[in-house]
Amino acid sequence: MKGLEEERRSKLKEEESEEEEGQFVRGREEKQDYRMHRRRDEDSKRDRRGADEEDRRSRRGDLEDGDDRKRNRDSDRDRRHRVEKDSDIEKERDRRNRYKEDSEEERDRKGIRVRDKDRYRRDRVDRDDDNEKERDRRRRYKDESDEEDDRKRNHDRDRRYRDNEKERDRNLRGEDDRINERNGERRHRVVEKNGDIEREEIKQKEDGRGRATAATIPESRINGGDALNLGKSGGVYIPPFKLARMMKEVDDKSSPEYQRLTWDALRKSINGLVNKVNATNIKNIIPELFGENLIRGRGLFCRSCMKSQMASPGFTDVFAALVAVVNTKFPEVGDLLLRRIVLQLKRAYKRNDKPQLLAAVKFIAHLVNQQVAHEIIALELLTVLLEKPTDDSVEVAVGFVKECGSILQDLSPKGLHGIFERFRGILHEGEIDKRVQFLIEGLFAIRKAKFQGFPAVRPELDLVEQEDQLTHEVSLDEVIDPEISLDIFKPDPNYMENEKRYEELKKTMLGEEEESEGEEGSDAESDEDDESDEEDEESMQIKDETETNLVNLRRTIYLTIMSSVDFEEAGHKLLKIHLEPGQEMELCIMLLECCSQERTYLRYYGLLGQRFCMINKVHQENFEKCFVQQYSMIHRLETNKLRNVAKFFAHLLGTFALPWHVLSYIRLTEEDTTSSSRIFIKILFQELSEHLGIRLLNERLNDPTMQDSFESIFPKDNPKNTRFCINFFTSIGLGGLTENLREYLKNMPRLIMQQQKQVSDSDSDNESASSGSSDSGTTSSESEADSASSDESDRKRRKRRRK
Repeated sequence: MKGLEEERRSKLKEEESEEEEGQFVRGREEKQDYRMHRRRDEDSKRDRRGADEEDRRSRRGDLEDGDDRKRNRDSDRDRRHRVEKDSDIEKERDRRNRYKEDSEEERDRKGIRVRDKDRYRRDRVDRDDDNEKERDRRRRYKDESDEEDDRKRNHDRDRRYRDNEKERDRNLRGEDDRINERNGERRHRVVEKNGDIEREEIKQKEDGRGRATAATIPESRINGGDALNLGKSGGVYIPPFKLARMMKEVDDKSSPEYQRLTWDALRKSINGLVNKVNATNIKNIIPELFGENLIRGRGLFCRSCMKSQMASPGFTDVFAALVAVVNTKFPEVGDLLLRRIVLQLKRAYKRNDKPQLLAAVKFIAHLVNQQVAHEIIALELLTVLLEKPTDDSVEVAVGFVKECGSILQDLSPKGLHGIFERFRGILHEGEIDKRVQFLIEGLFAIRKAKFQGFPAVRPELDLVEQEDQLTHEVSLDEVIDPEISLDIFKPDPNYMENEKRYEELKKTMLGEEEESEGEEGSDAESDEDDESDEEDEESMQIKDETETNLVNLRRTIYLTIMSSVDFEEAGHKLLKIHLEPGQEMELCIMLLECCSQERTYLRYYGLLGQRFCMINKVHQENFEKCFVQQYSMIHRLETNKLRNVAKFFAHLLGTFALPWHVLSYIRLTEEDTTSSSRIFIKILFQELSEHLGIRLLNERLNDPTMQDSFESIFPKDNPKNTRFCINFFTSIGLGGLTENLREYLKNMPRLIMQQQKQVSDSDSDNESASSGSSDSGTTSSESEADSASSDESDRKRRKRRRK
């Protein structure tokens, strides 16, 4: 068994060895094949590399040949360029030479040609300017000529109108003279010759045209009864006292002479009352006006109102209110005035008289506001003005709507809407001036604000109840009779009866009859009524303990101060506030309180307080009390409030609005001051030094007449207090104010010794005096000891600060 296994093992080993040999052989053959193939590949690569190198060499040669050819081409091109450039340079040189060869005459001829062209151009521009100026001059001349023609036409129209008026007046006077001739009377007039007033009798003669001519016959010197000599406008001026004396001298109260005197007095009285009426005194003027005979002088009243309104258009609403009150008692006066104003408006519109048209339009607007005139006339007037709109007519219409638009909004809203639609159409057309367009836009803004700022009637002029007012309807198209004859004096055959009737009417209007009856019937009961009224008043006296009025007053003062732009406006508004006696102090307190509440001090409050101190001494005394009160409670104020209060009083003292003796309330000692009071004094004097300067402040503090007021600030009673004052002012940077105090402190020991010596010499024989001198010696020694101790303490403090 073992042998078999060994054989098998040996066979296996042989087979393995054979396989290994075969593998070795195969591996060696493979290696040889690999080497052979590798060598073959290297040879092929070498051959290919050689071929490539040859190809590269051949290509390099071709490139070198191409570069040479390109280089040759570039050199040829550069050569051509140089030749062309040289030729151009040569041509330029030849051209310049040719230009240099031009003659001087040719150059002059060329310059002359250029100058001629410039001159021709300038001449053409000047000629165009001259033509434009000529056209402008002709246009202006045409406009001026048109304006001159219009002015001449208006002047001729006015002259014809005046001639017609004079002719009408002459005819009226001729009619009066013919009536007087038939009655056996003669017409007189007053003339002045050589300083003497003479009366001339006028004889009426009829010329061929039926007009009256006058022949003068001089008579004797005029006497008191010749008042008939005054003409339509008053004639010769007669003083009031002389006029009254002349009226007393006339025996016959119904004579034409006396009637003429009363006519002139009536005219002057009505003119005076109308001229002095305003919104404040209109309630006082109305009874005086009703005291005059307005039935007889209604023409005078209307003429005076129209003249005054023309002279002062700003008082138109006042005159309209006056007419409204008169219209309630005498409707014929209001109707006459309205007709005359409408006639004046129509004449001014035809003549293009803008000032007179504006005055008439404004008067009609306020009569509509007072409901003296019906609103239909306002709509008619606006329709006429806007029918053919021009700059002036639209401007007048805008002003008219501003004046009476508020009441038209209430009485005729549809009519006013139509007027505004017409305004909008004019605005869209854009044919009027820009300024007038802006006026229309402003009118629309006013309408949007419901005419705020343009009330129909001011409260102080609303004097007539609506049910008492009588409204007159006058159209612009109807023929109007101004009744000019009412302005001219005419003798009244029933003069006395008419005067008595008006006196009775005046009593009923002014309530004089009721007053007389009341006086007769109430004499017996007057005492009892007075006593009962006094008892009722005493029992009805109520005292307001809640101080509601005081709170409202303070609120008003505060709002006025805070809402004003500057101190002048605030002072003007505060002076208008009604203050009861004793409430002036509240104004000063509120001003100081407002000043202290600011974050920083505002000079506005100082200027306002200064103005009040200079206006009234009561405010000055109140601010002095406020100074004492604020200094006594200075420890309660915050630092910011303290600074504002100190600067406020410094301003008053620096402007000398507050007397300087208020400083006597300040006692500058270590015991009498606190930190707050010392800060107050510091800011006060620093502000004074800035206002006045250190030199002027020092002069003020050293004023001999004011030393009593400054003793408490610069104490000299005790060296300790004196030294404290010096140190205080030195620490705040105002040591220059204590020079006199330093000198006094330096000489204080010598003064004390002199006082002691005088006391010892005078009281050497008296025990009480000697005891007094010993006491004084002890006090002086104590004071010296105190001063020495204080000096030592000051030295220690300085040493500590240095450390």
